[in-house]
Amino acid sequence: METLLALRWRQHSDAWVDAVRERRIGSRIGATDQALIDAILTQRPTDLLDLGCGEGWLARRLHPLGIGVTGIDAEPRLIHAAQQAGIGTFRVANYGDLPIPFGPFAMAVSNFALLGDESVRGLFASLSRILKPGGHLIVQTLHPLSLAPDHYQDGWREDSWAAFSAVGDTAPPWYFRTLQSWAALFRDHHLKLIDLREPMAPGSITPASILFIARRD
Repeated sequence: METLLALRWRQHSDAWVDAVRERRIGSRIGATDQALIDAILTQRPTDLLDLGCGEGWLARRLHPLGIGVTGIDAEPRLIHAAQQAGIGTFRVANYGDLPIPFGPFAMAVSNFALLGDESVRGLFASLSRILKPGGHLIVQTLHPLSLAPDHYQDGWREDSWAAFSAVGDTAPPWYFRTLQSWAALFRDHHLKLIDLREPMAPGSITPASILFIARRD
């Protein structure tokens, strides 16, 4: 499934760039983008590593605030799009390539980009060499309420992208983790959870995402 995940992102990277830059993802506009910015500003890092940076939107948002961003993504076309925007430092790399020859960083951020299983566990094992002592990790991901209660267990899921793209049944898969599994992932890699947020779009009765803020012990 990890291989299929990478293949599907390669197939649909252009569609993703269009969806983000044309602001076609309603949850991002209404809640999750600003929720991530707010969480970052709570800690006021001078620099950060954007894990799975996509087309580089976060660097563009943080540049006027004086926060330098280095972004990595495994998909070359996404990195090319980020570099073309002209703000930030970007390079093609997957989580298995970490640590990269930059840093260490005051913060690492993942915005809906921890999509695999083994690759994510490998990334967490590398964080002690990526983050400065006392540095922070922020992870925003789908809220468990996005799944039916009878489907609440770790495992691979099929996405659709139906709300913002016409990729049909070939959207990338992703690996779902329960709250217990997320907590264990942080704990087992010496990351102390210091905050948990549930961003809510205006008028919604369910969270748009869940946002973990952790500190390297």
